[in-house]
Amino acid sequence: MGLYQKLLFLGMCPFGVFFAVVYFIQMFIAATPQRHWCRVPELQHLDVELRRNLSVPVNGEDWEKCLMYDANWTQVLADMALPQNLSTIPCQHGWDFQLGDIPYHTVVSERGWVCEYAGYAPTAQAIFFAGSTFGGLLFGWMADYYGRVPALVGTNMLAFVGGIATIYTNELWDFAIARFLVGMSYDGCFMTIYILALEYVGPQHRTWVANLSIALYFGGGSLMLPWLALWIGDWRNLLWVTSIPFLIVLFVPFLVPESARWLSSRGQVNRAVKVLKRFEKVNGTKIPQGALDDFIISASQTRQSNESIKDVFKSAPLRKMMVQLVLVYMACAIIFDGLVRMSEGLGLDFFITFTLTSATEIPSVTLLTVVLDRWGRRNLVCGPLLIAGVLSLMAAFVPRGIPQVSLAIMARFMINMAYNAAIQWAAELLPTGARASGSSLVHVSGYVATVISPFIVFSERLWRSLPLLILGIIALLAAAVGLLLPETNGRQMPQTIEEGERIVRSYTICGSKVEEEDPRLNYEKEKSITTCS
Repeated sequence: MGLYQKLLFLGMCPFGVFFAVVYFIQMFIAATPQRHWCRVPELQHLDVELRRNLSVPVNGEDWEKCLMYDANWTQVLADMALPQNLSTIPCQHGWDFQLGDIPYHTVVSERGWVCEYAGYAPTAQAIFFAGSTFGGLLFGWMADYYGRVPALVGTNMLAFVGGIATIYTNELWDFAIARFLVGMSYDGCFMTIYILALEYVGPQHRTWVANLSIALYFGGGSLMLPWLALWIGDWRNLLWVTSIPFLIVLFVPFLVPESARWLSSRGQVNRAVKVLKRFEKVNGTKIPQGALDDFIISASQTRQSNESIKDVFKSAPLRKMMVQLVLVYMACAIIFDGLVRMSEGLGLDFFITFTLTSATEIPSVTLLTVVLDRWGRRNLVCGPLLIAGVLSLMAAFVPRGIPQVSLAIMARFMINMAYNAAIQWAAELLPTGARASGSSLVHVSGYVATVISPFIVFSERLWRSLPLLILGIIALLAAAVGLLLPETNGRQMPQTIEEGERIVRSYTICGSKVEEEDPRLNYEKEKSITTCS
């Protein structure tokens, strides 16, 4: 791999961190302090403990969060005692929040999004995912139609605009609109440069570029975010600090080359050759003239193709492959999100819990990077899914506590591997003309799938073991579906619909390879183009 590709890998860093910020920031700006009670204006001059004792009923071992006494507070102040047999009413004048577990005011505490308004924060989060669905499809199409670089700039600028707009919101409706804009940038703000980088490296480097970028940059951003929020201690300033860096994307058109694969797929052969010549200068190597001639001839033959995601669905083999890929990815998303939601009760504070769960990303994806090219994509999607399914089923029938938590954490580790391997697998199975929009469609299917994971967790009220049982069955079914997909380990990514169909047909369910027919899929020639060596 040449110097240019290494610099491109390093250039993925800020966008990997942005990826984590876009996805997780709302957890920190809209966190709900767990201890709150009704505010009584007449008692505000009193000590916190005293006014709470005078105004709030006790519910078991804790104070009521949404009810207060219906009392004559002038008389209560005069007597410094409550009359007997007082009735309770809902909070009339907002809430007081004890900033302990969340040591700074958030959107929730400032605007009183608790009790009867507690649905506002999850509603805004749901609207964020609605934006992700819309933006994923829009910018995926844009990346395939106008190029990877314009789509990357568009998504990150939208994240900047939405983040800054969130600071100046006052109500649910404007907050939700701002989060919708940020949601539109989710996925594309990183996955666009992720796809572009994969298109510039050969198969021998693709695995570590794909997975280490997620482990180091997304994982690192996830680990940094809770402590950045604690250090800043103000949700508006947190948004300023995390939104302004998105402007880095304005330098991308001057520093990051457009994908030569995409240019050639659109018939822009001269621009593609210029990009490759630029690689020669930076890498200090020479592309063999024979390999370059083959590239030009191949690109010229597809000049009028303008292939897109529509053509994927018009092709019976690719349509079947796409459906299977979507089902596997949806299963990974449901299981991942379900296990995250079920692991919230670890007994630690919010920031430590978030850090610990995020820390599982780095070792699991690093292990995946080491073994993915040895064991293959299909084995490392279906195998971890199978193991996660078995672990989930076992966890469903063991006692609560350490045994169940241990099995659930191991299942989470496995699903991390399957989830990230599936992301790379999707990019490698789709032809160049539909790679960005197809990958976005696959990822959007994951967002849609996670809508049902809270209901799976909620099914615990019917039967304690039901959520883990459902997740285990989903994992086993997804592993079976994944076996129907072709292996891409060591293969070049398909340039055209025809090459994509050939890959689908070239492997059986047992993995036995069918003899290749197209001489254009020559490993050494492609290696020369992608590495400039």
